[in-house]
Parts: sequence; C-alpha cells; structure tokens
Amino acid sequence: MDLNYSAEDEAFRQQVRAFLDAELPPDLQAKVRRHLRLTKDDYVRWHRIAARQGWAAPAWPTEYGGPGWNATQRHIWEDECARAGTPRILPFGVNMVAPVIMTFGSAQQKAYYLPRILSCEDWWCQGYSEPGSGSDLASLKTTAVREGEHYIVNGQKTWTTLGQYADMIFCLVRTDATVRKQEGISFLLIDMHTPGITVRPIIMLDEEHEVNEVFFDNVKVPVQNLVGKENKGWTYAKYLLGHERTGIAAVGVSKRELEALKKLAMRQLKHGKPLLEDPLFAAKVANLEIELMALEVTVLRTIAQEDQAPGPQASLLKVRGSEIQQMLTELMLEAAGPAALPFDPAYLDGGAPHAAGGDDAAAPLAGYYFNTRKTTIYGGSNEIQKNIITQMILGL
Repeated sequence: MDLNYSAEDEAFRQQVRAFLDAELPPDLQAKVRRHLRLTKDDYVRWHRIAARQGWAAPAWPTEYGGPGWNATQRHIWEDECARAGTPRILPFGVNMVAPVIMTFGSAQQKAYYLPRILSCEDWWCQGYSEPGSGSDLASLKTTAVREGEHYIVNGQKTWTTLGQYADMIFCLVRTDATVRKQEGISFLLIDMHTPGITVRPIIMLDEEHEVNEVFFDNVKVPVQNLVGKENKGWTYAKYLLGHERTGIAAVGVSKRELEALKKLAMRQLKHGKPLLEDPLFAAKVANLEIELMALEVTVLRTIAQEDQAPGPQASLLKVRGSEIQQMLTELMLEAAGPAALPFDPAYLDGGAPHAAGGDDAAAPLAGYYFNTRKTTIYGGSNEIQKNIITQMILGL
C-alpha cells in the first residue's frame, strides 16, 4: 500500500480544512479542545452543519445520500475533524445501525430510517449490553415474543450511552430460547417513545450523566421493525460491532491529544526545565507517538479494503487504539500533577474559568482519565478481542 498522499488527496485535505475553518463554530471547537462537556444541542448542531455540506456520513455511498468518498478521503476527513476539534458525529446512527439497515434491512426501512439518520432527525442509541451480558453478549435475556403483527419486548439494557436523548434504539432481543444462544437472537428497531420504556440514569464518577439503564415492560414493537430475518440477529450484531471497533481506534483524536499532551508538558516545570525535556518523560511520549504512528498505518491498511466489511482486523484496531487512549490520559495526569486534582463541575459545563485556580487545561484531566478507563471494555472487551485475534488471525 502506498502511504504517500497524492496531489488529489492533498487538494481534498485543503478543501476539508477550508470548510472546517469557515463552518466549525468557535464555541464548539473550544469545548472540544478544553475537554468540556458537550450537550445534545452541541452534537446535533455540528451534525447538521456537516449534513448541509453532504459530509455527515463519510462512509455512506451516494445512493443513500453519502459523499461516496474512498478510504483515503474518509481518513483525511476524520483526521482533519479531529485536528480542528469538532464534536464527533455520534456513531450510533451513522456508523453502526445505518450499515446494518443498508445491508440487511428492507426497502421500507432504508427509505424511512436512513434519511432521518442523515439529517439527525432521529437520535439513536444502542441496546446491546445487559446486567450479566456484556462481553458474553450472546447470553442476553431481553425477550421478544411475537403476538400477531407485534413483538412484545421485556427485559433490561444497561450502559446505554446518551439514551436519555434517544428517539430510537437498535436492540438485540431473544426470540427463541430453545436453540444455541447465538441462534435465537433477533435485531429490532424500537421507538424510545413507546409506552413501557423507562430510562434511568447511571451517574458516573465525574458526576456526568452519559450512560443509562433502559427497561422494557411489555413494549409493543411492530414486526416491520425487525431487521432481516428472525433469529439471525447475531450475524447482524457482529457486522455492526466490526464497524464500531474500527471507529474506537480514534487515531485522529489521539493525534490531537498527543499534541495537547506535549503543550501541557512544555508548561509544567521539573527542576526548572519543561517536563517534556526530562529524558524519562520524553521517552514515554516518544514511545507513545511511535505506537500511534504504527496504529495509523494499520488503520490505513484496514480501511483500504474498500469492498469488504470490517473483519477480525477491527479487533486489532480496537485493542491498540483503546490502549493508546488510556496511555495518553495517564501521561496527561502525570504531566499535570496536582493541578489535575481540583474538580469543578461548573467549569466542565462551560462556566467560568476554573474556580480553584491553577491551569485550566488541567482541570478536566482527572475526569477524562477515569472516563477513558472504559475504552478497553466497551465495543467488546479487549480480552474478548484478543481471543478473536488468536482464533481468526493467528489460527490458534
């Protein structure tokens, strides 16, 4: 694979930069770069700005309203968005359920849901994990029993990211308990406003409401909301998880955060000199940068497989990408030192400068560090990913 960008690629990069320079609202950029909390309106505003340009769904083909970009263009777009500090286009609709609908959904489902995902008219969340069914997802217990033209859904999902805002949830449910556990699962699209659905917040260590429990109590779901065939949902779930795991690598974001780490380490002094000039700390940063460069090359090799769905290579990207994100936040905390200890929720919500004094850039870092502990767990824990790599890539 030729890793040198062509003249056309560089021209495209300049086009993307010009768009971001002109259209990215400064207040959103500042929030992202300062690690402050983003609201629903922040995410929706940026999604719709990108959608007006036709760039909200970079991996979508033109027939569904996407730009029809090749792998290199998609990588450049994601890289430049991360460099500029855009809010992310939330993956649940655009990058996770949409590919499943495109590949396995009915013509009616494609015609109805895909335009609403593209315009951000519908906010989607993911209904996979349950209490006791996380990494062992196939053990899920939420049931869907068919009664006439509806399924009656009962059960519970957990760790549902931003489900408090969602209009729709794509959900794995058990439709046959008499067969092997992977063979009795179906994939349903459920309206979150349906009677019988209750969303309860899970407040995290940094006091943020990011995840939720979702309860289903005799929820009626039209049979037409079944994606593909009944009891074939495990196939669709694995297809979706491949797309999710590729995105978790987040190379562009890690590149931006690496630069933030270097700036922070230049401001912090050790024995009268910038911390970044300390040989031991500089070696840690250099090692991390090498690992990130290697990951980017691996991402480029993977996404260049234009006509293939993400395969077991996605597990490699998920494992190393999540580890690098954690290494970054660890070094940020090390660089910030005691300045990362004060906790000021008003500042994190975009209020006044950090009330406790000190370095404002360091104020969100403890919460950022703790939040990033989850990256090795969600999307399939890294232990499970290593099993996949062992079996499907190494053949052991």
